Amino acid sequence: MATVWFCLLVFMFAMYVVLDGFDLGAGAVAFLVARTPEERGQVIGSIGPLWDGNEVWLVAAGGTLYFAFPALYAASFSGFYLPLMFVLWLLILRGIAIEFRGEIANPLWIDFWDVVFSVSSLLLAVLLGAALGNVLRGAPLNEQGWFFLPLWTNLRVGPQAGILDWYTVIVGVAALLSLALHGALWLALKTEGAVEARAKDAARLVWGGVFAATIVLAVLTPWVQPHVGERFTSQAWGWVFPFLALAGLVWARLRLTQGRALGAFLGSCAYLIGMLATAAYGLYPYVLPATTGESRALTVMNAAAAEYGLRIGLAWWIPGMLLATGYFIYVYRSFAGKVRPEGNRY
Repeated sequence: MATVWFCLLVFMFAMYVVLDGFDLGAGAVAFLVARTPEERGQVIGSIGPLWDGNEVWLVAAGGTLYFAFPALYAASFSGFYLPLMFVLWLLILRGIAIEFRGEIANPLWIDFWDVVFSVSSLLLAVLLGAALGNVLRGAPLNEQGWFFLPLWTNLRVGPQAGILDWYTVIVGVAALLSLALHGALWLALKTEGAVEARAKDAARLVWGGVFAATIVLAVLTPWVQPHVGERFTSQAWGWVFPFLALAGLVWARLRLTQGRALGAFLGSCAYLIGMLATAAYGLYPYVLPATTGESRALTVMNAAAAEYGLRIGLAWWIPGMLLATGYFIYVYRSFAGKVRPEGNRY
């Protein structure tokens, strides 16, 4: 039952990355594809009816983490307290920027909130990627399952590592490039005219960086976390996940070259799902490896809640997810098609 909840948790985080990832990416490339307030209004209009609903998946994943793996929730929220506060403030600033930019028809006011929107989106992509890097690398857990990490120390991977070291920074940059590609492909799908053309150019520009970052992470991750390499050596069927990621990335490039924006965007979705599934499969059964010794690591088994609670929770989770899925299908169908500029509001 604990493994089932581990899979469900990975699914919910994957949904968050795929859905909220495109509006984070759209914000990160906003000043690259839109040169006037009206064009940046198109960018925000493409995510306007959807961004807050997409973030519900992050809240739902956090709630699932608290319910199914309370030991991991407690350790992570204490050890990563400072970066989690950064994430919270950036989410707040980003939401304020989207809602406030259209309240006053003043160029300075609009430009200010556009900068806040773009910078907060960019930093969120880097921080979320660095968080994944920390989980892959591991944390200095003590015998009670707690840890503390400074923001940075000497930027080296090892016993004295901080939240930011050269590996987690690379994962953060790779996350930024991946979400920038995802956001640019979303804008190519949802906008028209000059913004659409520049979004396609941005996607072509970023694609090479994503491909290079993927190769770098494929080489570095088994070196930083040897358990990942051991998993793929002992359980070869797991190679389906990295192949899914690679196929999605190549498919995105092919469809972009053919001018098929929807196919390119779906390829990017497959890439993100494949990369997250690769990381989860490589870590299993760990949910947070320990750099202080294997016996102190948090695993799917020792971090999970009681079996009875997990069974009851699953009975409630299924109808809840069916309702959420139905709602998202309705919302995305309602706002299908291209967006068109309508002043400074969406």
